[in-house]
Amino acid sequence: MIYLKRFLSFFFLALAGLALWQCAKRGNPTGGEKDIIPPKLTKAEPENYSINFKAQKIRLYFDELVKLEDAQNQLIVSPPFKHAPEMKPLSGASKYIEVTIKDTLRENTTYTLNFGQSIVDNNEGNPNSFFSYVFSTGTYIDSLKVSGAVKDAFNRKADEYISVMLYELDSAYTDSTIYKNPPNYLTSTSDSLPLFELKNLKAGNYAIFALKDVNKNNIFDQRQDKIGFLQDTISIPTDSIYLLNLFQEQPNYSISVPSYVAKNRILFGYQGDNRDFKIETLTSLPDSVKTIVLKEREKDTLNYWLTPTDLDSIIFTVTNEKLEKIDTFTVKSRKLPLDSLRLGTSISGKMNFEDTFSVLANTPLKSLDTTRIGLVLNDSLLAPYTSTLDTIGNKIDFDFAIEPNQNYRFSLLPGAVTDFFGVQNDTLNYNISTGSYADYGNLRVTINGDIRFPMIVQLTEEKGEVKRELIAERPVTFEFNNLEPGKYRVRVVFDDNGNGIWDTGNYLKKIQPEKISYYPDIIDVRANWELEQTFIISN
Repeated sequence: MIYLKRFLSFFFLALAGLALWQCAKRGNPTGGEKDIIPPKLTKAEPENYSINFKAQKIRLYFDELVKLEDAQNQLIVSPPFKHAPEMKPLSGASKYIEVTIKDTLRENTTYTLNFGQSIVDNNEGNPNSFFSYVFSTGTYIDSLKVSGAVKDAFNRKADEYISVMLYELDSAYTDSTIYKNPPNYLTSTSDSLPLFELKNLKAGNYAIFALKDVNKNNIFDQRQDKIGFLQDTISIPTDSIYLLNLFQEQPNYSISVPSYVAKNRILFGYQGDNRDFKIETLTSLPDSVKTIVLKEREKDTLNYWLTPTDLDSIIFTVTNEKLEKIDTFTVKSRKLPLDSLRLGTSISGKMNFEDTFSVLANTPLKSLDTTRIGLVLNDSLLAPYTSTLDTIGNKIDFDFAIEPNQNYRFSLLPGAVTDFFGVQNDTLNYNISTGSYADYGNLRVTINGDIRFPMIVQLTEEKGEVKRELIAERPVTFEFNNLEPGKYRVRVVFDDNGNGIWDTGNYLKKIQPEKISYYPDIIDVRANWELEQTFIISN
């Protein structure tokens, strides 16, 4: 009996515990599965794919509360409206979206309003992806289409939301049309895939373009927009798939209004190639005033250096003989301090075995006295070196034997460096050191397939900054030795004009950019490793 009572007591306690657990379970709801279903269109006024369209307002009804997200950027109207339509609700949620058209619509034209992913449900933000509303002001809906992809000529990955445009090749079309007028048809790539499809087109002959349309005005602004184009005419209907190569043009020549930025320096900003123009003075300068023009390091700026003068103003002419263009500027003096000589170095601290040590100046360099410069090894031994004064780059390059696990000190005594204004340096010491060969890795790259020469092979870090570069005129194995451990990419430039750099394209001159190919994988270089990779390039 005692055992039976204990068993029954345990049994009832277990039931009570189970009941309490169930109550607790019922009292802590999970909320059910997450809603992943996008809003569904239930009705449109006027109906989608209407003909003889004359309405000014469009209402789109959905099966749940919806809201607009980033509609100004997401909505693509083809052909483009001159005035942006008004959209509601601007904030909050509703069971319908209302679009008010503010344009006078063209006759016998099929319009497409592509909403991208701007229509989302109110709860979870699920988008009704790339929903389109189509109507025609004529008696039928145009139904032809063109599709393709966009790539970037220089970068490994194309930008998001690239506009793709069709211009009808009628009597009004010229090469300058894209600078002034919006296209006949327009679509956009997405934020994830560089693919496009232009739908509801009519038959005809067209020019096709891709634009990274910074101002979102549906015209080409050469100063800031990337462009891609095909020279061939697109004849619709077509089954062809088109690839557009997007590039940033070299800006057209322009010169900014110059100004004094120091008592001995006038700054000339420019766009284009600084070798195409020259700067001269119309004002007669005193014999005591000496001048020199230097490009600022890594900037599109020319510095006009001059010994200080009391002239209130100087009149300049800037002549571009290629364009037969002359600009005249009057630069008024200002109360400013002098720019004085400052020296820095290209390397501080640890030096890699493939580096060049340089001393960089801010004011123009004139002369170098090597008897006042010494290279000390490990704080005791004088080491041999050679030096080159680069007056164009405004720097001094030093060449010396770089050995592992060493400490070097360059000592510049007063007067080692003299600048354009006669100013000399004070005593300066620059300390650098090297590590062990085992701290670095070596990479050999063989390139085969659809290749041609000359070829530039660049080793970049993941974001695209060039770390090493080799140029070849014939098939070779490209050796990148003593690399810092890290992740790298290989980029191949087909240097068709042989000038040693990548050249972009030009729309008006019908020049496509030079081809670039990227090795598909990231290369992981490790310390004390030898790595070999083969890159097979296809057309």
